Amino acid sequence: MSEDISNPNRTRLRIAYFSLGLGILLLVIKFIAFTKTGSQAILSDALESIVNVLGAIIALVTVTIAEKPADRDHPYGHGKAEYFSIAFEGGFIAFAALAIFYKAVTSWLEGVPLRNLTDGMYLVAIAGIANGLMGLYLKIKGKKLKSLALQGSGDHLISDFITSVALIVGLFVVKVTGREWIDPAIALIFGFFLVKTGYGLVKTSLTGLMDAEDVETTHKLAESFAKNIFPGIIRIHHTRVIRAGRYHHVDAHVVVPEFWDIKKAHTETKRFETLVFKDYPQEGEFHFHLDPCRRAYCEVCDLSDCPIRQKPFKKRLAFTLEELTDPEEPEEFR
Repeated sequence: MSEDISNPNRTRLRIAYFSLGLGILLLVIKFIAFTKTGSQAILSDALESIVNVLGAIIALVTVTIAEKPADRDHPYGHGKAEYFSIAFEGGFIAFAALAIFYKAVTSWLEGVPLRNLTDGMYLVAIAGIANGLMGLYLKIKGKKLKSLALQGSGDHLISDFITSVALIVGLFVVKVTGREWIDPAIALIFGFFLVKTGYGLVKTSLTGLMDAEDVETTHKLAESFAKNIFPGIIRIHHTRVIRAGRYHHVDAHVVVPEFWDIKKAHTETKRFETLVFKDYPQEGEFHFHLDPCRRAYCEVCDLSDCPIRQKPFKKRLAFTLEELTDPEEPEEFR
């Protein structure tokens, strides 16, 4: 059994430590490139690397916190700590963008001579490739380990790789044309790109912290419901999801045969829950509110030995997002 499966907590921490170490190394490389060239564009890339290091530290802390089990003070666990990691990283990116704007404008006005651009491009290329590979690794591992903090860091490193590629192209143009004003112009463009990236990360964080509806999550639930439903689990509505990192708490109203006693209803819904989570990509738990069928669902209920059936079964209806999330039962069954 691989370490990812047998000990996911240790794997997340190991990856976070490795990401932090690599971030510090690449930060040093980029600042060396800046001191050799005096390029404001390279400085903007180095400032973003400071964000990478701070983000890796925060990811390490939040992954550690998120792994703590639920306790008396945190009955839903500590998974939401990962959203703070994303929010802080987005804020740091915005701060770096402001610093880039300031340095780029002053350099443009004062005119800073450039030197050793070829050496600078080589160093940026090394750092950029390393960031790209690390970003892909964090994205893959983050999805496998269901860690939002690792996935967020991976997205940022991939965006850093893209900016490094653009930076190298820009520096090459400066070297060929000799137009040094292009350098601070590139830095300004990077600053605007970072503002956009930071805004996206903060928005993602706030969406998770405020438990906004996630259409993708509801789609996955609908697919898992449809795949694992069995006779007696008639319909499902008023589905809500609290996302606490990789752990999801799902509330839903389930319509069951009205003649089932409490023990039967509990056993069957528990079996349904177990089947659903085998296909659902997140860990979690269900809280089911049971609604009696009131003999209104006969035409869509395929329970073969129903003693109170009023109409013959016709066909099951496909789950829709509207029905799953509607707090009321469909009008035709009220």
